[in-house]
Amino acid sequence: MKPWKKLIVIGCILALMLPAFGCSDEGTAEKAGKKIDQAVDDAKDSAKKMFE
Repeated sequence: MKPWKKLIVIGCILALMLPAFGCSDEGTAEKAGKKIDQAVDDAKDSAKKMFE
């Protein structure tokens, strides 16, 4: 196998492994986003109950 083909194969393997070793801990932005999503869902539910 030619050297440039080996490099491409190694690059593809590393790219496929990237999601497996990505960060598993939630950051502060993710936590804040989930809180905002929950607040919006609660507001929607309250509005639906109000107009029933």
